[in-house]
Amino acid sequence: MLLIPYHAAQAFTTWGEGNYVYFFPDRAVSSVIIFFAPFLMQLLFVFAGMSTKFALTKRTYGQYLTERVKRLLVPLVFCVVTLMPAMTYLADRANCGYAGGFFAHYAIFFTKITDLSGFDGAFSFGQFWFLLYLFGISVVALGIIVLQKRFLPDARFDVPVWALVLLGLPLPILRPVLAVGGKSFAEFLYLFLTGYFVFSNDAVSGRIEKYRWLWGSIAVAADLFNLVFYLETGAASGLWHDIASYVAGWFMILALIGFGPRCLSFHGPVSAYFSGRSFLVFSLHFLAVVLLQYCMRSAAGMNVAVLYFAPVILAYVLTLTACEVVIRVPVLRFLFGVKGGGKHDGKH
Repeated sequence: MLLIPYHAAQAFTTWGEGNYVYFFPDRAVSSVIIFFAPFLMQLLFVFAGMSTKFALTKRTYGQYLTERVKRLLVPLVFCVVTLMPAMTYLADRANCGYAGGFFAHYAIFFTKITDLSGFDGAFSFGQFWFLLYLFGISVVALGIIVLQKRFLPDARFDVPVWALVLLGLPLPILRPVLAVGGKSFAEFLYLFLTGYFVFSNDAVSGRIEKYRWLWGSIAVAADLFNLVFYLETGAASGLWHDIASYVAGWFMILALIGFGPRCLSFHGPVSAYFSGRSFLVFSLHFLAVVLLQYCMRSAAGMNVAVLYFAPVILAYVLTLTACEVVIRVPVLRFLFGVKGGGKHDGKH
């Protein structure tokens, strides 16, 4: 759910990064990205590694790969072919003055290759880079897991507390390795494997939970330092920013894993509802945000509050409405990689 305010804030960045629809630079709105960027996607790859550990206790390797194809590769192809042309069409009109029709723009989308951002109307994976990376990482990680089970079957990854801190040190080194558009395959593979081998260990998770307040305090302090530093100076890069971001990112991962068993181990109608639709929200939210920002780009003038909060609020409504349509159509559920169906599918 954080992705909607996060991606809406990209229309106001101050560090020269484009967007499908860009309004003007605003530090206050951009601070949403500054605060969440150090750990948001990193945490998802850690969770993906942890869930793989549990998935392989009840699936064969072949079943796991088949599930990855259905849940990641199929929606990746479908969404890149259907949703991304719409987003880049709006971007081309907003940023480059494109005046042609939507269907005519399909030819541009599939033949124009630039920086893969899509902000100029060219081909882009958009937010679905996550599915592409996760599928590739799942395949590579499975090979590593098979080798570990064959040659080091008795290996234990019972990491002590002090080593948990050190596990975050390779991240700055790995960030530029195999990176495309600032997204490092090597960094996310490392986080995935750490989730699989380390954080899924019950003894390790117990230690993380024991020191959750320490992790949380360090993470919040570093993230707030980064935020204040940015608001005061406007700097979204540099030595101090990078140090604070890595500290905030790694310790926030530890903190959220530590607080999870205490704060998030509950079931109810709201959590059941969203657990069945979280993947759809991921897939559909950005198009809703971009469409609303495109429609409002000339209507609200320079009113930051309206240009930011109105698309955010309306995007929740539009996204969840679209989710209800998709989840009731079996073929769309398959193409979007969603299990189950109907209004009572939250248990899936």
